[in-house]
Amino acid sequence: MADLSGRTDLAVGDIAQAGAIIQEFEAAAAITKGDPVYLSADMKVSPAAAAQPCIGIALKTVALGGMVPVCTYGVVKVTAGGAITRGATVYGADASKRILQNVYAASIAMVDNNLGWCLTAAAAAADLILIQVNK
Repeated sequence: MADLSGRTDLAVGDIAQAGAIIQEFEAAAAITKGDPVYLSADMKVSPAAAAQPCIGIALKTVALGGMVPVCTYGVVKVTAGGAITRGATVYGADASKRILQNVYAASIAMVDNNLGWCLTAAAAAADLILIQVNK
């Protein structure tokens, strides 16, 4: 794992700049800070463990039923699930709840699952990077 974010002062799940949009949702499952999350019920989120239409990145670790702040727009530090090209669109997630590169953005499924884009490239799985969440 390498921190390629350029922001070693931040932890995974931290906002990297002012102006982020943060919304609160009820946790429909245990959620860890930095997890990509999706709407699993009305106003409830769960961590994504596959390619799902994620709405943002969890900014706090919470138990089932807790309220979790989610960055739905802004720059956030995350964990990559593999190599990601700077500027590529990204989605969440793999089985380890990490961010992946969209390999074919023209696919309807990939467009629906698009979470944002990569600002700092990842060389391998577990690298720490910055993404722009754009939901």
